[in-house]
Amino acid sequence: MSIAKPWLSQYGSGVPATVNPDEYASLVDLLEAAFKTHAKRDMAAFRDSRWTFAEIDAQSKALATWLQSLNLAKGARVAIMMPNVPQYTVAIAGVLRAGFVVVNVNPMYTPRELEHQLKDSDAEVIIVLENFAVTLQDVVERTPLKHIVLSAMGDVFGAIKGPLVTFNARHLEKNVVAFSLPDNERCKQTTLKVALAKGRAGKYVRPAIKGSDPAFLQYTGGTTGVSKGATLSHRNVTANILQCEAWLKPELDKIDGPLINVVALPLYHIFALTVCFFLSVRMGTMNVLIDNARDLPGLIKTLKKYKFTQFPAVNTLYNALVEEPDFATVDFSRLRMCIGGGMAVQRSTAEEWQRITGVPIVEGYGLSETAPVLTINKLDHKAYNAAIGYPLPSTEIVLLNDDGQVQPTGEPGEICVRGPQVMSGYWRRPDETAKVMTTDGFFRTGDIGVFDETGQIKIVDRKKDMILVSGFNVYPNEIEQVVNLHPGVTECAVVGVPDERAGEAVMLFVVRKDYSLTEKMVADYCKEQLTGYKRPKYVEFREDLPMTNVGKILRKDLRDEAIRDMALRRKDQKAA
Repeated sequence: MSIAKPWLSQYGSGVPATVNPDEYASLVDLLEAAFKTHAKRDMAAFRDSRWTFAEIDAQSKALATWLQSLNLAKGARVAIMMPNVPQYTVAIAGVLRAGFVVVNVNPMYTPRELEHQLKDSDAEVIIVLENFAVTLQDVVERTPLKHIVLSAMGDVFGAIKGPLVTFNARHLEKNVVAFSLPDNERCKQTTLKVALAKGRAGKYVRPAIKGSDPAFLQYTGGTTGVSKGATLSHRNVTANILQCEAWLKPELDKIDGPLINVVALPLYHIFALTVCFFLSVRMGTMNVLIDNARDLPGLIKTLKKYKFTQFPAVNTLYNALVEEPDFATVDFSRLRMCIGGGMAVQRSTAEEWQRITGVPIVEGYGLSETAPVLTINKLDHKAYNAAIGYPLPSTEIVLLNDDGQVQPTGEPGEICVRGPQVMSGYWRRPDETAKVMTTDGFFRTGDIGVFDETGQIKIVDRKKDMILVSGFNVYPNEIEQVVNLHPGVTECAVVGVPDERAGEAVMLFVVRKDYSLTEKMVADYCKEQLTGYKRPKYVEFREDLPMTNVGKILRKDLRDEAIRDMALRRKDQKAA
């Protein structure tokens, strides 16, 4: 399929039309080149300590050497279950340098979710922070794990501070719950400190890796069914690093002094993995690691210690920060770039963020299956525009209708993408892969978008979230954007529920900023802002909304709850 690319004429000065995804043979080449180039720079900051690129280089090489001593087959899967701590950076680089595949694990998983991912990936090794070992304890005997690498919080802090950090985590913060993990012939246990010591005494053998070899199994959120592993190759991730760099570097090059990136997004999530970890490695940026972004006072206290230049986040975190009075006292004098992704950025949040910081949120778009970034707004835009921007270099996008026909400018269609960052497929699920790939190599995102004449895209909504009211398409994002502008609303979510007359009806969940806000007031406001079929039929106030660990609102959970409650009410009415 040959497509027009009107967006190329909109590219900023210095942004190329294409990148060379084969500039590096693998991520190992990219990592080792960066370690050498930026050796003396600080790579990570955490709890008032810093680590240089050279230090992470040495520690990750030692870990890689020890992992190689386990005699695992090429491409063996190694799970990493950690929050944003320095040993995560050591672990991810170490696994890749050993020639193995990283399986990123959300440390907040329930035992059921962890068991599924370890079994599905067939992971033989897990590197886990002891804070989360109790979850592993519940399932380890039912998994294929052969080796457990157990890390304490202070493992990479050095001989003096390290034991103090570990003691604090265990006994003062009480973040470590008593656990028992196996150490036997079937599943051996090693501490990270011992693994690093043994690795330093061994001999590292640089693996032979091709760009097409898997580098990550990046599991989807599972909100639409069983969680699936997107197989991202070394070439996929390398391509996206270079694509993001091509778009962002002209602006970042204007910053005097060191680049300092605040990493409040969890590094196991694909957004932070590429945009924070790998892009920062590539560009010599120091990452300020935030291990608990929910602790807003703690996060703000950390922000006050650095004159940071970049702050990528999801709308939920941006919104939470602007609601904190103390946030306005942070020094934003060097802040130049705020990237929003993972979910739609709300106008009210974007405008308040820009008012406080003086810097707009530049919204981008991507998925786990695309490593992840596909589109991003121009960096010189001055205000919120509700768009996800333009396709990155070497990225082709078309909008297809249900019949697979390309939609003209201004008409909504499913966003379908082809480029070097698109996954090779879902891990061991050729049937699921076939469902999302077209015959000419385009990946179906499941999102509905609209092109304008310049090639800029706006998301209308997730295809699966669309509500059909009396034959009219209703997109939750549109309603949420409107309701979030109400001064009495903190945040909201919209779902479709069954309706005997209209097929489906709109249900609105609201978290109030002003507790005097009533259902009638919300209804009157929506009547002013929305046409009839888009107006919520039901309004429910909540203290909070269910979210993933990354801050995405779980519409599916809300819809399931609403349908269940409606069924119970009907049952009670019949009984009466």
